[in-house]
Amino acid sequence: MKLLSPAISRLARWRLWSIEQWMEDPVASQFSVWQDLIAAGQYTEFGRKHHFSSLQSLQEFKKAVPIRDYDQLKPYIERMLKGEENILWNTPVTWFAKSSGTTSDKSKFIPISEESLKDNHYRASKDVLSFYYASHPDSDLLTGKGLVIGGSHQISHLNEEIQYGDLSAVIVQNSPFWSGWIRTPDMSIILMDEWEEKIEKLAQTTIHENVTSMAGVPTWLIVLLKRILEITGKQNIKEVWPSLELYMHGGVSFVPYKAHFEKLIGAPINYLEMYNASEGFFAAQDDVSKEGMLLMCDHGIFYEFLPTESLGKEEATTLQIDEVEIGKNYALIISTNGGLWRYMVGDTIQFISLFPHRIKVSGRVKHYINAFGEELIVDNSDKAISIASERTGAIVKDYTAAPIYFSDAENGAHEWLIEFDKAPHDLEVFTFELDQALKLTNSDYEAKRHKDIALRMPVVKMVPEHTFSNWLSSKGKLGGQHKVPRLSNDRKYIDEISSFIL
Repeated sequence: MKLLSPAISRLARWRLWSIEQWMEDPVASQFSVWQDLIAAGQYTEFGRKHHFSSLQSLQEFKKAVPIRDYDQLKPYIERMLKGEENILWNTPVTWFAKSSGTTSDKSKFIPISEESLKDNHYRASKDVLSFYYASHPDSDLLTGKGLVIGGSHQISHLNEEIQYGDLSAVIVQNSPFWSGWIRTPDMSIILMDEWEEKIEKLAQTTIHENVTSMAGVPTWLIVLLKRILEITGKQNIKEVWPSLELYMHGGVSFVPYKAHFEKLIGAPINYLEMYNASEGFFAAQDDVSKEGMLLMCDHGIFYEFLPTESLGKEEATTLQIDEVEIGKNYALIISTNGGLWRYMVGDTIQFISLFPHRIKVSGRVKHYINAFGEELIVDNSDKAISIASERTGAIVKDYTAAPIYFSDAENGAHEWLIEFDKAPHDLEVFTFELDQALKLTNSDYEAKRHKDIALRMPVVKMVPEHTFSNWLSSKGKLGGQHKVPRLSNDRKYIDEISSFIL
């Protein structure tokens, strides 16, 4: 099989010429994408309502179409879920990617058109391989198999025509037949919904394969790799898969996990970051030796960038790719060939270089925890605290929460510091009710908590009166509009606040 490596490498480098076109002129590429989207969208109900056929400029587009989040697009999407056509996109949409919910729903359903699969997700994936082979021309990546540890949701049918699942399941289900030759495990295992059985079958079937790459959320992959070492009795993963050379990761910050992976794998490999969400494949590292991800400018998505200081303002003005600055936070706004129009993704990004335009994900529009792929937002935690308080007779004065990362001995968890006006009679009961309520309000949290495989029971600590106010006072932020951060994706705040516990 290694005889294929030079041929594969040449093909990847040949593909680079088309990539270089949009890298060298991202402004023209983005304008062309916008024109194509408007041309298709004018035949939809949304396009007619917003007069797409008469739009002559980006300025007119911005004036005609307000920025929307999922809740504001939901009435259109609900009709598409029932099988109505030409609502947001002009070709039939029969697939939807299910992901964690919004402030009002446990789950949201993102339309996936044939164009978004072909011209966005699949095309970007091919470009990622081209990037990798360009910087590693002697790679044997495709002479072995790629381990895919995908989503936890089985493909489901709303009716005879409409299907949904998490993004990885949708992509695998629609992949060409030959993709199975370079992927492991079998599709029947990839799409399993019962994670305990799925991890076991993944481990048992992949230990005999020549795995050269891995892709998936770090949380589940750590669980799998540990199980593989238990089964094989090996000291590290390189002893199981000597040809392993690449891990492609995304979805959560990899910083807390890298040392853990290096220890499990036992030898140096390459790590490549991707920014691939249900709404689209936005960016990926074009060189594993360089920081940041190259923004995909010619893949069916038109980008706008809203300075975070403008969030919530009625007259907020978005910027185009030629107007952004390095180091500033922008909320990402997208229009896509899946029918999302001026849609606020919820992520904030920063540009770390211009020409080429490389970005990093800097956070969320709102406070959140997404250390394990759970995408917990403040609305989820506020609702869960309210439910737990009602069920236990407690009254919560203030709280904050942050992740506890994986250790050799234990899986991850969420740590909660809670100051009560009225403490529950039994803190363990309160913790149980909090956990149950979080599962109820967030499907991704529920999946990660399944049988404690990736995320164990929350660790709730009752803190003395004035703990939070003393911390705020130390920051010169007591009073006014200053608040304790409800959720944080790192431990900076919770560790500082813990030091104020008397």
